[in-house]
Amino acid sequence: MSEKASAKSTPIWLQIILGLITFGLYFLLKKSDVKKSITREWSEAILFAVIAATLIRTFLIEAFTIPTSSMEKSLLIGDFLFVSKVSYGARIPMTPISFPFVHHTMPFTDSVKSYSESVKFPYLRLPGFGKIKNNDVVVFNYPMEDFRPVDKQENYIKRCVAIPGDSLEVKDAVLYINGKIAEKPEKMQLNHYVKTDGSPLNPDALRKLGITEIKFDPDNFAGDYQMLCTAENAEKLKEFGNVQKVIPILEKSGPQNADPKIYPQSNLFLYNVDNFGPIYIPQEGKSISLNARNISLYKRVITVYEHNELEVKDSVIFINQKPATSYIFKMNYYFMMGDNRHNSLDSRFWGFVPEDHIVGKAVFIWLSLDNLEGNIFKKIRWNRLFTSINNNGISGSYFMPIAILVLIGYGVSFYMNRKKQPAKKK
Repeated sequence: MSEKASAKSTPIWLQIILGLITFGLYFLLKKSDVKKSITREWSEAILFAVIAATLIRTFLIEAFTIPTSSMEKSLLIGDFLFVSKVSYGARIPMTPISFPFVHHTMPFTDSVKSYSESVKFPYLRLPGFGKIKNNDVVVFNYPMEDFRPVDKQENYIKRCVAIPGDSLEVKDAVLYINGKIAEKPEKMQLNHYVKTDGSPLNPDALRKLGITEIKFDPDNFAGDYQMLCTAENAEKLKEFGNVQKVIPILEKSGPQNADPKIYPQSNLFLYNVDNFGPIYIPQEGKSISLNARNISLYKRVITVYEHNELEVKDSVIFINQKPATSYIFKMNYYFMMGDNRHNSLDSRFWGFVPEDHIVGKAVFIWLSLDNLEGNIFKKIRWNRLFTSINNNGISGSYFMPIAILVLIGYGVSFYMNRKKQPAKKK
């Protein structure tokens, strides 16, 4: 029950609102006294808005939404994020000719490309404020979409659990980095088996805990549930009067429990989502020994991401028609995992994320909407408005301080404007 972790670009209705705001800035900032026709005035304003918004979302910050549950409960479906391009350095557009404000497909269509591949630029990234660190929440281009240019591949959001040069292993759902237990996200979820005395659980009580991904058999109900929840909520479930047992559901290690969908999809590596590795994360300039067994781990890196020819003949590895017993990586790579560990399609399924696929760092939630809530006032998750994203989820909300500052600013502006008005004659 694994789910994609796409981070969709801002929906059209919000793009229009943001465009109108940028459009309005033109009239606020323009100081020319030259009289222009209405057509020219509007044309210049629209051009200004498109250029300004494009530069901002390309080089500074871009808005995304969370459409799936693979990062819950750290990030929720309906969260609207700002993703910083300057944190790791903005990537120069690789396919510069494209329709503004959309990603890879034209609005209101399913397959019409929004870009042209007649002009392509090589990968280049501007200097940033820092590098990707373990546990950063990162937006990147999904690396398995080879049919699209890199910067037009689907946007995904995951937690970077391993950086270049790390050794990663998962044992019984516990993540180890370089032989040590890694920091665990506070809101990380696992699948749990919940046994009651035969009576059903109160759905309102589950909803208050934020437990929304639940499975049970309504036709042959005997008090058995499967549900994705945090360790904290698992303890709270144990306090329910009709709950007899709450235990995590983990896949055991061993050949008989291997999952053929898990990377690198080879019978030489018998992994599953809860038992994976150890595996080395490629680092630029570092060399690794190659053999008939580990070549399947790094074949895609060597061929697809770093554009070499690779062939294995009689257990001998050939790279660009030459025998090879080692390989030096040309790029840095990262290993991404969703915080909803049992409902996330991530690097455990498709391997490493190359550095040229990195879009930016998720830094801020400015709006959050509960799509399951009908009441418009309850639909807004007020406690998540204007919250920053950190390694353990989110910080406290800055909504009230920001609202107070806006009101103060409005009051000062109103007072100053009143003061500038000439006194009325008696």
